[in-house]
Amino acid sequence: MSPQTSPASGMTGRANQKLRTRRAIVQAAAELSRTGREVTMAEIAAAALVSEATAYRYFPDLVSLLQEAIAGQLPGPGEALAGVEHSTDPVERVAAATEFLLRHVLARQGVVRAMIAGTIARPERSARPGLRFGLIDHALAPQAEAIDPAALEQLKRGLAVVVSAEALFNLTDLYGLDPEDAVASVVATASSLTRAALDPVTKPSR
Repeated sequence: MSPQTSPASGMTGRANQKLRTRRAIVQAAAELSRTGREVTMAEIAAAALVSEATAYRYFPDLVSLLQEAIAGQLPGPGEALAGVEHSTDPVERVAAATEFLLRHVLARQGVVRAMIAGTIARPERSARPGLRFGLIDHALAPQAEAIDPAALEQLKRGLAVVVSAEALFNLTDLYGLDPEDAVASVVATASSLTRAALDPVTKPSR
């Protein structure tokens, strides 16, 4: 041991190095997530200038790493729906929420696909961000008190199925639509579902 190096300072140096390594891995994952391409642990490790084995020492699986990497990239519902902030029309608000989510998915679909796969394979260890739920709640908020609670809950469940990456990928991967047509189709379906559920509430009295 060097005369200038104490055991305590050596431990601090190692802790700082581990922190820098972890940050480098997370930063590399965050940057790659924005490309929209498929993202692998090996690619992230290479971008962070560490070995793949080192990356796995910090994160047990790819999904755990991606969860941390994209946490700061997800906007709040209010920010996401700023364009319809003053609207009280639930159909317009749900349409905006649906389009926002789907375009977010398209921009980061490599990461989204990886997280879906990880959640299916290891549901007990994987938790997806659930951005759709906050968007749906915020979109329906202006009408929430005017709707029967059971009907509102059923609408939210229906929208959770429609306003989703899975619905988008079903249309692009299985049905063969191009992304723009797929987005338009899902937006139309979410709007129709909302309109049908809320027509008795939103129709003017005669």
